[in-house]
Amino acid sequence: MKRIVSTVLAAALVLSLAACSNGDAGTSAADDSSEAVTAETSSDAAGDTDAEESDLAYIQEKGTLIIGYTVYAPMNYTDDEGNFTGFDTELATAVCEKLGVTPEFQEINWETKVIELDAGTIDCIWNGMTLTEDIMENTACTEAYAKNAQVIVMNKDAEYTGTADLVSASIAYEAGSAGQETIEAEENLSQADLVPMATQADCLPEVKAGSCQAAVLDLTLANAMIGEGTSYTDLEIKDELNVEEYGVAFRKGSDVADAVNEAFAALREDGTMQALADKYNLELAD
Repeated sequence: MKRIVSTVLAAALVLSLAACSNGDAGTSAADDSSEAVTAETSSDAAGDTDAEESDLAYIQEKGTLIIGYTVYAPMNYTDDEGNFTGFDTELATAVCEKLGVTPEFQEINWETKVIELDAGTIDCIWNGMTLTEDIMENTACTEAYAKNAQVIVMNKDAEYTGTADLVSASIAYEAGSAGQETIEAEENLSQADLVPMATQADCLPEVKAGSCQAAVLDLTLANAMIGEGTSYTDLEIKDELNVEEYGVAFRKGSDVADAVNEAFAALREDGTMQALADKYNLELAD
């Protein structure tokens, strides 16, 4: 009897194991099927991503180009009559007209400009932005449209024979700017007491008051804001450190930069860019 029971139990165990084995196989097959569907879905999703609208199409659909800027004469500033204007302001407006969108200017913190761009709070950085290696690596940049340089601004009566004179001086600069990169790369200036400011314009009162002995600024801003007919008649450019070029930055991979380049070409051809350069005393890039 025990032998019969044992035989029955053994048979039942075999059947049970077979059922489990088949169940596992079924589950495995289902998993394989599920993975195939998932892979297919992922593939479809990737295809959908590739088929998504371009950055240019997105901007044109919403109808606005949000432009990140800081107050920086003669590029973007408010004139004595209360009008928001400047070379970049007018150029951006002309480009937006060709793109079929409306410019929307949004003041930003220059030091975090690329972070704001990547976060989507702005569509581009357009504010006398120097085409540095870092900017060109991390954004989609247009071709250069204007020339610039970094200059040392000091009081007229200050003695200056070279950057070695400023090793122990206090130097004001705009945080996150090309001026900062220039200072840090220059052997003598990098040893000075460096004073970061929110904007380049904020550096000028520091030099005028004597709290800083010098400032490193863009040539375009210095030409517009110091000397005869300005609030800083006692300041002057003592040295020119390097030559730079301005461009516009969009999110990395964006196709808007190419569209803006096409607009630049058209505005060069019809004389608009040169007229603006003459108006704001700038030199266009070659």
